[in-house]
Amino acid sequence: MASPCIVLFNKPFQVLSQFTDGEGRQTLKDFIDVPDVYAAGRLDRDSEGLLVLTNDGKLQHKLAHPEAKTSKTYWVQVEGEPNYAAVNSLARGVELKDGMTLPAKVKRIDPPPVWDRYPPVRFRQSIPTSWLSITITEGRNRQVRRMTAKVGHPTLRLIRYRVGSWTIDGIDNGQYLTVPL
Repeated sequence: MASPCIVLFNKPFQVLSQFTDGEGRQTLKDFIDVPDVYAAGRLDRDSEGLLVLTNDGKLQHKLAHPEAKTSKTYWVQVEGEPNYAAVNSLARGVELKDGMTLPAKVKRIDPPPVWDRYPPVRFRQSIPTSWLSITITEGRNRQVRRMTAKVGHPTLRLIRYRVGSWTIDGIDNGQYLTVPL
């Protein structure tokens, strides 16, 4: 058996968080050549950033399971400029169709030093965009996107910066780093 390891992958836009796809779309197999690792959680195809993979089943379960409450930080480019009330609402928790979200850490940030995205985010001269840092401990389906839409600021670009204590610092988009467990 291979020694336990963790793969930190900076997932590009439009790449599936799985190793196979019957439709010919890009998958993890196109980027990662480490055998027997599996994603600990998911990152939507239209989201970018940190995806943690491991060959340790217990760690994978812990990171992916909602009850573990592993914190994750996202850099979120939103339409418009959220005011204090919108940011405060996100921080307190918002009511979604599947219930109230837990409180989140939310702050406005300067545009982060990230890679260009292809295709680029739509640009509309009459509507500014801004960036938020949002840290959550849940992992509901498309949760951050639904939260920002609920407060009137739809997500244009979503980059997961951190999972637990791991970040994308020093990992170029489309690249990965293997760390021993």
